[in-house]
Amino acid sequence: MRPLTDVRPKTLLPVGGRPFAWHQMRWLAAQGIDEVVYCIAHQGEQIREYWATERAAVRSLRYVDEGTELRGTGGALRLALDEQVLDESFFVLYGDSFLPVQFAPVWSAFEASGSPALMTVLKNEGRWDRSNVIYAEGRVSLYAKNADPATQARMQYIDYGLSVLGRDVIAGIAETVFDLSAVFQRLSLEGQLAGYEVRERFYEIGSPEGLRDLEEYLAS
Repeated sequence: MRPLTDVRPKTLLPVGGRPFAWHQMRWLAAQGIDEVVYCIAHQGEQIREYWATERAAVRSLRYVDEGTELRGTGGALRLALDEQVLDESFFVLYGDSFLPVQFAPVWSAFEASGSPALMTVLKNEGRWDRSNVIYAEGRVSLYAKNADPATQARMQYIDYGLSVLGRDVIAGIAETVFDLSAVFQRLSLEGQLAGYEVRERFYEIGSPEGLRDLEEYLAS
């Protein structure tokens, strides 16, 4: 999304006349989410400044700031754990994704699964991006971003972008710099990753096309 993101974080890009973060926060609140932790880094101060002047739709808004030492998506959660802002279990989503699904059934599926983590999945069949999940009957048996061609051919699902994690998953990792995708892959190989299939497509603002699609969806 350059050059737009040269001067502002992606989550503050305008969508339908308001920053994307405004739309995302209102959707979270509509799903019963009342506490949000932002993991921020580059240009993160702009996010703080925005929510200092704009009333958030949630009760509690906190920040975990990586500064200039980026730790990866998993390392950001490890920092949040070290700063004692993670609940025993929590949703994880990204600051550039709009996910128009009901959160309550996802949470219920996680609690019923007995697994330390749950990934929502969409039957993608290569439509929105490269499929990266083998899923059946409430279990993700394999999550891999860079599978070999034979395995890739068996992948019909994609990570939807909304997950639930138990705090112990992060507490059990000693590293401070790592990617969350590696954690999900390991859990899937260990038979410890529950899955929940959603039907609604996801929206993202990582490309001009994605931003346009989201604006059309929000206007509909």
